[in-house]
Amino acid sequence: MKAASHRSLIVLFIIILLLLTTPFFQGLFNFVEMAPLKGAISQPEHKKLTVNNWFSGEYQLKEEDYLNDAFGFRSFFVRINNQLAFSLFNNAKANGVIVGKKNYLYEVNYIKAYYGTDYIGQDSIEQRIDKLKFIQDTLAKMNKDILLVFAAGKGSFYPEYFPDKYHKDRGTTNYEKYIELAGNAGLKYLDFNRYFLDHKIDSKYPLYPQYGIHWSKYGMCLVADSMIRYIEDLRHIQMPHLYWDGVELDQPRGTDYDIADGMNIKFKLKSFDMAYPRVKFESDSGKVKPSVMVISDSYYWGIFDLGMSNVFSNNQFWFYNKKVYPESFKSDLLASDVNLHQAIAGHDVIILMATEATLPGLGWGFVERAYDMFTNPDYKEIDLNEFQEKVRRLRNKIKSSEEWMKSIESKANKKNISVDSMLTLDAIWVIKNEKDK
Repeated sequence: MKAASHRSLIVLFIIILLLLTTPFFQGLFNFVEMAPLKGAISQPEHKKLTVNNWFSGEYQLKEEDYLNDAFGFRSFFVRINNQLAFSLFNNAKANGVIVGKKNYLYEVNYIKAYYGTDYIGQDSIEQRIDKLKFIQDTLAKMNKDILLVFAAGKGSFYPEYFPDKYHKDRGTTNYEKYIELAGNAGLKYLDFNRYFLDHKIDSKYPLYPQYGIHWSKYGMCLVADSMIRYIEDLRHIQMPHLYWDGVELDQPRGTDYDIADGMNIKFKLKSFDMAYPRVKFESDSGKVKPSVMVISDSYYWGIFDLGMSNVFSNNQFWFYNKKVYPESFKSDLLASDVNLHQAIAGHDVIILMATEATLPGLGWGFVERAYDMFTNPDYKEIDLNEFQEKVRRLRNKIKSSEEWMKSIESKANKKNISVDSMLTLDAIWVIKNEKDK
């Protein structure tokens, strides 16, 4: 009897030991392939041990962060934890995600936009509209066009599934005021928010998914087709059209499931079938392919990825007016580093696109920069080569100063970036502040 009890204790000890050590060995050897977590996941880097960071305590703190996020089976345990929070408490473990009625998923900014909580005021919108009108008139003299595109928004499309605690009286919204003032000013625009609402019931296939934040793949294809035809009429040209030779019906995937993907739960959520058109493009023989520059939020990504090079001779996408694509696929190209005179000169049509949740920042600085360029006789683009040479020279000067380098190292540690990156940032700051004096 005692022998059996002793064996049971040994077996129990071995099981506990395996449970405790298996994640450690999985972290070291990754012997079980685990699906990575989705979304904007920040993975701490393994800190290199030095005498200085050991005695300062920095190594221990950084290594603790690294080990907390790098242990074996972490993605499995995160998904189990997130699944329990969702299934038991109707809670999404994802930044800004709201679980609505019947498990419709939203980002909180779309709910704010629907109720007008994020309204920036008529004066701010009027100022931007006035600048856009001036830019439109100026471009017209150059035989160029600027087009405003109001993307659909999930808050406006599915307000009936908001959680009760978010219900409130609606105020003036940015979308409503933009539409009113853009129409009064005679701006050229497309309103897909209105179009989607008008066809919410009679659309052949769903225009918006249950678990995604962007318009459906089918809705996006309708938008792309409408944009092509509008630009045709605007430019008085014949362009290659997109079409589809069939539609696949399937459970949500890709951007139709992007919020749920970002929640990182264990089990796939069921929904109504979504439509996935098999997109093709007409031959461009004898057709005109205008050059198009798009400044947009993430709603243009799907259209960009459709293969719009079949329609546009140069389809350049300035994502939030920060990075320029397709150039940034190879090496980051910042919009701020692009010569705006040359960029505008090289395109026939400029498109500004935003959904309701991002309308407060429409253009993300592009409108103001373009307006300044057209109205300010002293406006001068930064010579990028000259600027980079100034940064290089100042970096070398900083390196020669022991005291300055100590300051750089201290800042780098506080910001958790490399000394080299901090060196460049400091040099840029000094140059820009000298320029402003």
